[in-house]
Amino acid sequence: MKKSVAIIFAFIISQFQAQQGAYYQQSAKYRMDIDVNAEKFTYQGNQTLEYTNNSPDELNVVYFHLYWNAFKPNSMMDQRVAAQGKNGDSRLQKDGISRLASIPKNEEGAQNIHWLKQNGKAVKFEVQETVMKVYLAEPIKPNSTTTFTMEWDAVIPQQIRRSGRNNREGVDMTMTQWYPKIAEYDYDGWATFDYIGREFHAPFSDFDVTIKIDKDYVIGAGGILENPAEVKGYNTNAKIKAEKNKKATWKWTAKNILDFAWSADRDYIVKSFDVPQGPKVFFVYQPNDKTKVWEEAQPYVTKYFQIMNSHFGKYAYPTYAFIQGGDGGMEYGMCTMILGESKDIKDLMGLMAHEGSHSWYQQMLATNEPMRPWMDEGFTSYAESFVMHQLFPEKLPNPFTDKLNAYRSFIKKGIEEPAIWFGDHHDNGTSYSYASYVKGELYLVQLGYIMGEQNLSETLKQYYDQWSLKHPSDRDFLHIAQKVSGMDLKWFHNYWIYTTKTIDYGIKEVKYEAKSTTVTLVNNGQVPMPIDFSVLTKDKKVVTYQIPLNMTHTWKTKDGYGDFKTMLYWPWTQKEYVITVPYTKDQLSVLGIDFSQRIADVNPADNFVEVK
Repeated sequence: MKKSVAIIFAFIISQFQAQQGAYYQQSAKYRMDIDVNAEKFTYQGNQTLEYTNNSPDELNVVYFHLYWNAFKPNSMMDQRVAAQGKNGDSRLQKDGISRLASIPKNEEGAQNIHWLKQNGKAVKFEVQETVMKVYLAEPIKPNSTTTFTMEWDAVIPQQIRRSGRNNREGVDMTMTQWYPKIAEYDYDGWATFDYIGREFHAPFSDFDVTIKIDKDYVIGAGGILENPAEVKGYNTNAKIKAEKNKKATWKWTAKNILDFAWSADRDYIVKSFDVPQGPKVFFVYQPNDKTKVWEEAQPYVTKYFQIMNSHFGKYAYPTYAFIQGGDGGMEYGMCTMILGESKDIKDLMGLMAHEGSHSWYQQMLATNEPMRPWMDEGFTSYAESFVMHQLFPEKLPNPFTDKLNAYRSFIKKGIEEPAIWFGDHHDNGTSYSYASYVKGELYLVQLGYIMGEQNLSETLKQYYDQWSLKHPSDRDFLHIAQKVSGMDLKWFHNYWIYTTKTIDYGIKEVKYEAKSTTVTLVNNGQVPMPIDFSVLTKDKKVVTYQIPLNMTHTWKTKDGYGDFKTMLYWPWTQKEYVITVPYTKDQLSVLGIDFSQRIADVNPADNFVEVK
């Protein structure tokens, strides 16, 4: 090959590789006009959507989500719930029978698309239950914008899960995933996940939403209310502007969020307060004896946001709303829908802390939830445990003790499923919860143990700095963790996320000698780990010996749980390890693996020896 041709060819290859590897994200701008018939629980919708293709690919089709089409008998969600029976999500079934099967015809969810146009030209579309495939009138070229207009009507479904009418706490309308929402497109292609009941994914978008509804209603939403003086609940001096048919008009805007959610009820009250350095927080709920604990929440929520802003990165938006949506808890852009009734402030704050933390690990760091639910739910659960330990301190070895114990108990059931599975494709509801929430949380706990808490904290901060308001993957997070720690961590990621193998170390033998003590440690599990081995002397001194794992190739140099001495590494292929400490039997009180009790050892009973 001639030199000049080779140079040109190399240049083309490098450009192709650069293009394939370059990060991009799509964007959208919604403008909606919504007219609600509160008596019939229906609405008319009109939508203009500007969609920008920032990818290097030419798009010939696009997809929209029509989530409410799932709420009817014999839908895919109903079929999945029926097939799983009592092994499925308990909120979707009663006594093992799907609740969707008995939805009356007039309360079935529906999103009926009247027409859809691209740049003014009618386009063909095909509704595949909760996914709508649109055949474009003209391709959307890279780095170009197209405009979709559409008209539709919708029936607000019976409240089964997250969305719907007249839920169990008496909230009239919980309007979540309620509009035709364009699907995310990235390097993995279109995120056309059928709605079976679990998670969501979407491009960052701007919203301009006008809602007409009976003037007696109060709306809570994730966004900025542009006309608080013209509607009920947000301004004591409001002069409600209503049409002849007694409808008030609400105008909401939001920028760079994943979705726009709202809820409406005649009995809502609205309270607000400012967190120092942001955000402005709204409580929207029904005041009664079962919700009176909300009155105690302001100082806790204020401290919650301050801790989150300091440790995990600053909340990016001007407002956040906690809204009584009447069904568990579910996060949305700049708001969450949660149960309003709580037994005490700790119960309420646990829910608020979890759902609020999704603003970091789902909204700002917008991972693909259906594909990697453990990054969303697990990282959120870690933040929840971290903050709750500070809001409600307990004498525990670490903030994650309860989750570690729950994990150990669950493992004994023998029904664990890998965290790598798609959220809706877990066969057992409890297995999904542990794979996504618990193992996702313990992923970070184990990393803190492996590379040191300071390195984990720095990793989480850099993760936020580099990827907030983007769509990161586990590969992106792992890259930062390895860079911060200097360690190879791919082995741990593979074991913990892709398998159901477990950690099980123990003390096999202790020999007391004239001037020292020799301890034989054994790996009885399938997941290798570095080991922090400690001794407690009779004079209450703790000495820790770090036994590195050879696969990390770099050893941790500091940890928030005390100083340590570094020993020779333990090869992952080696079953046993012998360590000699310069203490005699009469100098020792306790010998043990991991005094901090962070390691997710499934059988910790043999990790400690009391010297008698």
